[in-house]
Amino acid sequence: MAKVKHITEPDAFGYQVRIVRRGKESSRYFSHKLWGNRNKSLQAAITWRDQMLVVLKGSKTRFLKPPKNKTTTGVTGVSRTIKYDHRKDKSYLCYTVFWVKDGKSRNKTFQVGNVETVSADDELHAFRTARLFRSCYEHAIDHDIYFDDSKFAGWKKRRLYEEPNLNAAV
Repeated sequence: MAKVKHITEPDAFGYQVRIVRRGKESSRYFSHKLWGNRNKSLQAAITWRDQMLVVLKGSKTRFLKPPKNKTTTGVTGVSRTIKYDHRKDKSYLCYTVFWVKDGKSRNKTFQVGNVETVSADDELHAFRTARLFRSCYEHAIDHDIYFDDSKFAGWKKRRLYEEPNLNAAV
């Protein structure tokens, strides 16, 4: 196998992807048997690696504290946070979008799920949806039109960023 960044073949049965950001490792094993063959497991590993690099891109920083504008994603008005639920004793990964409606600060939270079980695809989906929400809001402000946030109801089951009518507005 030619050297592919972050991907190794620790044994004859699959590929291992490892990415370390700020001392925290994200890794996953891709079995040849589970994915059907060697090429398919390599493609799955590359796809997962690429998704994780997009998701983790916002966490590349020299500082341990988040910047003063509270964005950890690199996108203005979009923040990646982990919220702790004391009642359930679980932590949840969320993307929060900050915006203004009727002169009042608002926020829309896109909860990905339990940090222990969330997949890279789910996190990327929430991030892309949050980014689209903020882009649609900015487009409405720039063109002095009403921003309808109800379009984002049921976002977990829909890939809104793939819908041409929403993307055309941005």
